[in-house]
Amino acid sequence: MVDTTAEGGPGAGRTGPGGAVGSIRAGEAVRTGETGDAIRTFPFPVDLSVLGVGIQVGPMGEGRTWHADAPLGRVHRIDFHVVMLFDEGPVRHMVDFTEHEAHAGDLLWIRPGQVHRFAANADYRGTVLTMQPGFLPRSTVEATGLYRYDLPPLLRPDEAQLAALRAALAQLRREYEDSTTLPLSLHTAVLRHSLTALLLRLSHLAVSSAATPRQGDTTFTLFRDAVERGFATNHSVSAYADQLGYSRRTLVRAVRAATGQTPKGFIDRRVVLEAKRLLAHTDMPIGRIGAAVGFSDAANFSKYFQQHTDTTPAAFRAELR
Repeated sequence: MVDTTAEGGPGAGRTGPGGAVGSIRAGEAVRTGETGDAIRTFPFPVDLSVLGVGIQVGPMGEGRTWHADAPLGRVHRIDFHVVMLFDEGPVRHMVDFTEHEAHAGDLLWIRPGQVHRFAANADYRGTVLTMQPGFLPRSTVEATGLYRYDLPPLLRPDEAQLAALRAALAQLRREYEDSTTLPLSLHTAVLRHSLTALLLRLSHLAVSSAATPRQGDTTFTLFRDAVERGFATNHSVSAYADQLGYSRRTLVRAVRAATGQTPKGFIDRRVVLEAKRLLAHTDMPIGRIGAAVGFSDAANFSKYFQQHTDTTPAAFRAELR
């Protein structure tokens, strides 16, 4: 159902809707464990990387499945970015267990590590960009919000924003496909700059589309990063406040201003998301999943999960299989 072939560019080839993954041969998908205890992650193929710049851009269309080992209707995750600009719709696409309905002119930005699922019976029409992590300098990564998992994946630009995004994406595609008029090092540099220009526009749209746009608050940024590192073992707001050198009250104000949530709510959402990922995409026993997200007792984990999702871990897993 999806074809993102881009002819003539670096690493051009036949790919699926996530770009490079569709060109991986069966058996090349990453497994970090052989017992079904790891979420299966499909990598960006190294053959699409040019001097450290791993990108691909091309059309979506009919005729190919996503991957023999990851059919469209099953949850899986990838270790690279995917941005899809839709020319037709609606298309329903699940990202981290939220169903998003994309229409013509909408964009969907899936970030590395997010669990997602393509609609097997839908036609994905438009343009898709895939990007390998690690190809842009840190300052650009921060400026473009590449790892802002708090931002919504579904973006709905207005007419002027859409025209600018289409122009930026078309320019990037032209540069991607033109590998002959410049030396390789300059071609790579132009790709980086063209990609950065597009991502800056996307980031601005994502931030302005958020229900509660985050302020440039270092307190929240530090808290967010600390939670990402420690949510599997630390669920305590006071512990994070002490770790970061803030009062609990300061932390509450910063997180509420940035997200509209309490710090505890922010932590709980991250814990539940990871539990959902493991339930959906591994064969780990429920007790071990609880332990992986900080619960030594399986009953306490089940109670916590049901409190935050209105369903039991076992029922959630069964619904997705």
